[in-house]
Amino acid sequence: MKTSAFTLFALLALLTAGCSDKSKPEDTPPARPPTLSERTDSAVEKSQAAASDAIAALNARLAEWKLTPSDIKADLEKSGRVVRDRSLAAGEKAGGALDNARIVAVVKGKYVADRHLSALKINVDADQGIVTLNGPVGSLELAGRAIALALDTEGVTQVIGLLKIDSAEAPEASSPAAPNTM
Repeated sequence: MKTSAFTLFALLALLTAGCSDKSKPEDTPPARPPTLSERTDSAVEKSQAAASDAIAALNARLAEWKLTPSDIKADLEKSGRVVRDRSLAAGEKAGGALDNARIVAVVKGKYVADRHLSALKINVDADQGIVTLNGPVGSLELAGRAIALALDTEGVTQVIGLLKIDSAEAPEASSPAAPNTM
């Protein structure tokens, strides 16, 4: 009987010790979810950071691919066109009609996103990874930008720029490196 009373007492002690929850602070209110305005501000900041990173990456490629205004001017004076090649990355392929249509759509989309390049005035043709650009641009810098955007498209192995420099197409006094912020 003494052992059963002792066991019962031990069991009650364990139960009361297990019932008190001291792991949670009792005065801490639950965290408030971010407001729509806070989430929107965060999304805008992330988008601006991504756009800045993309511009920096493109500017680095302009120099790497020798698409600076002086490089383009030299090519145009020499042969009347600008041609740049790019090796395909592992897993990339240049191919059929669907790939060609996709390449044209992606390049045109990049021109739409850049307020200084006209997707309507620059003709883009693709054939098995070789992209040909025809049409007017406002400066040598914009010609390089148009070629770089095309060359930086998955599936593109070569870009032939037959772009004409037309000062009437020149953008107003803002930087050509800025993306379209419609």
